[in-house]
Amino acid sequence: MYKRIWTSIFVFLVAMTTSAQWADSNSEESPVGQVPAYNAAPPKKGQKLPSILAKDQLLGPAFEYPFQTRAYELASRIPATIYQQPCYCYCDRMGHNSLHSCYESEHAAHCSACLQELYYSYKMVKQHKTARQIRAGIIKGEWKQIDVKKAAALN
Repeated sequence: MYKRIWTSIFVFLVAMTTSAQWADSNSEESPVGQVPAYNAAPPKKGQKLPSILAKDQLLGPAFEYPFQTRAYELASRIPATIYQQPCYCYCDRMGHNSLHSCYESEHAAHCSACLQELYYSYKMVKQHKTARQIRAGIIKGEWKQIDVKKAAALN
C-alpha cells in the first residue's frame, strides 16, 4: 500500500517538474521577473542584421490575415528597435536573441506575443520613445493590451 502511494507521489512530482517547461509563456504562470533575451544596445555601426522576411516571402497559410503581413512590413521599418526588445513567447529557448529574430522567419506570424510586441514597439516609436523606454514598457506587460487587428491600421 505504501509503495503505491510513494510511487504515485513520485510520478506526480516528475510530471509537475517536466511540465513546467511547456507552460504557456503568456499566462500568469510565467516565471515572474524572468526577462527573455534581448540586445541592450543597437547593432554596432556597420553590423548587418539578418533580414526580416520581405513582402514577396509573406505567402502561404502562415500569412492568412492582413495583420500578419502588416506586422512584417512594420518590423522592416524598425529593425534596430526590435533588435533591442525581449520576446515574451520565450523563443530565446530555441535560439532567438530578441524580437527581431522572430521576424527573420515565419515564427512571428503564428505567435500572438510576437505580433503584439511588434505593434506595441511600432506605436511607441511613432510616439518618439527610445528602444530602452519601449523595452521597459514591454517588460511591464504593456504590449498585452494591443489588439493586433486594430493595430494593423497603424501608419
